[in-house]
Formats: sequence, C-alpha cells, structure tokens
Amino acid sequence: MQPMHRQWIYRRRPDATVGSEHYALIEAPLESTLGAGQVLIEARYFSVDPYMRIGQSGKPTYDADAHPLNVVQQGGVVAQVLASNADGFASGDWVRSYTGWQTHARVAAGELTLLDPALAPVTTALGVLGMPGRTAWFGLTEAGRPHAGDVVVVSGAAGAVGSLVVQFAKRHGARVLAIAGGAAKCGWLRDKLGADWTLDYKAFGDADAMGAAIKAMAGGVDVYFDNVGGIVTDAVIALINRRARIVICGQISQYSGGLDAPEMGPRLLHHMLYQRATMQGILARDYVHRMDEMTRIVAPWVRAGEIVFEETVIGGFDQLPSALNSLFTGEHRGKLLVQA
Repeated sequence: MQPMHRQWIYRRRPDATVGSEHYALIEAPLESTLGAGQVLIEARYFSVDPYMRIGQSGKPTYDADAHPLNVVQQGGVVAQVLASNADGFASGDWVRSYTGWQTHARVAAGELTLLDPALAPVTTALGVLGMPGRTAWFGLTEAGRPHAGDVVVVSGAAGAVGSLVVQFAKRHGARVLAIAGGAAKCGWLRDKLGADWTLDYKAFGDADAMGAAIKAMAGGVDVYFDNVGGIVTDAVIALINRRARIVICGQISQYSGGLDAPEMGPRLLHHMLYQRATMQGILARDYVHRMDEMTRIVAPWVRAGEIVFEETVIGGFDQLPSALNSLFTGEHRGKLLVQA
C-alpha cells in the first residue's frame, strides 16, 4: 500500500490562543520520485517552540512578513532517510531538517544535517544541541556576559532554553535565581539543575510582592535572562544593579493575545527582542553560523551526563496544534517534542 503524506497547513491567524481550528490537516498519497541530489525523509520528532507563535503575529516581528497562510507550518524536525539520490545519505540515516509539520518531505541534501545517534540521542538535535542550546549558550555568554559571583535571574527557567541557561550560568560561577510556575518545577530547578534560589511566580499577585521576594533572596540582579516578560519582568527590572545586563530572549506572557496589542510598560520589551535593541534582544538565528562552536563546548558535557536536558514528548502527529498551545499553559518541562 502506498504510504500517505500528511500535513498541517496553517490556514487562519489566531487572535489569542492557537489550536487546530487555525490549521487544516490534509492527506494525499506520498510521491516518492526523487530528483538529482534529493533525499526522501520521514519525520520522527517535531520541535514545538514559542517562536512559532511569534510568526503568527499580524504585524512585523523579526521577520519582515508573518508566517504565510496556506502553507505547511514551519518548524524543526528530526527524521530518517527513506530513500536517497544524493551522496552522503543512505536509507535509515538520521537527519535534522526544517521541513515543518509534515510526515514526509523531499529535500535537497544541502538542507539536511546528518546526525550520529551513537554520540547523543537524536532528539538533542532539537534541544540542547540544537536551536534552544544555541539560544541559551550565546544569549547568556555573549549578551549576558556572566562573571563568577554574579546574580543571574532566569525567567521561564523550566523551559527548553531557560533550563539550559540555569546550568550554563552555574558553570560560569554565577549564583542563579530560577523563576518558574509551580512547586514541582521549582523543586526540579533547585534539586536537579542546581539553582541557588527558586521562585514560583504563581504565588504572587503583583510585581511589588514578587520583587520583594526576589530582593530578600538574592539582593540585586546582575544578569536577567528574560523568556517571559509581564509582571515577572516588572519585578526584576526594579532590582537591577549598576551595569546589569538584560537579555531579552522571549516575551511568552504576551504571545497569546498580546502580540499585536501588547500590554504597556516593560511588557513592551518584546519589541526589544524583535529589534535586537541594546538591552539586548537576542535570536537563535543570529548565531547559526557559530553552531559548531557551541557544539564543541556543550556536546562533551551532554555525552558525559553533566547537563540535564529533560524532554516532554507528546505522541501523535495529530497533536501538533494542541502541543503548540500547551507552551503557553505551563504544562511541560524542558524541551517539548511531538513524536510522529
């Protein structure tokens, strides 16, 4: 029987939360004919990331245009080769691609990265040894510039990027305050990742109370690695020390309803992210050309078991839209993946 090719097509721009109603799931018989230099791949794991929601904004962000409608939802994928008409790739090989939410793809060989499952689990290519790892490493080291003894505050600390920033900051000798939602995540950050202090933002109703708790624990803030924005950032910015470095990596509190009409005050910082302003906004794409540099440093730590890279894996291609929405409800820890 000829296999079916399934795709999630992005049809309608969400105003607030995103779900399956903004997509169309289509199926067609798989066309497996390959041209010269092409490779046929079958997706095994799909990366689900907050930036996908940014691309659905109705206004320009860090791309000149929004994610186009009526095309496959973009995203990173770990796949296996089914057939190859290109040198260097054979059936069964594991690869990383950017072929989005579809079960199969015919890809030019130059658009694939060959993975070695003997060196690290293949899923790390979408996490600690992929885009989140690159974001955490260069965002912290180049924009945050942590020094031994600094106080580094990380919001969204239980997520794919934040959990790595916590560990990288500790390796620089910093003292780390990790902010996340719920006692379980805070316990994990403290007991497994080595955070010096943790704070459950859900326990606070306003920025003043949260800021008082942060000050009581850590005093002032030398580096703030912000993944969240909102009242968390309202609380932290009031506590920065002289020559503090603020790294704007994400503003996830604004992504479900606040992208096109953001809340006022420091919550406008997602514009700092888009424009890479001097606070400083950082994007993973700014460091793509330095991926090998990050891998040389971080991969040995991963292989030695010195870095915690927890993954939340949701089963089923059909679950992709709901998985994307779950990023904004705090239902996962570490890197979020969907397994085909």
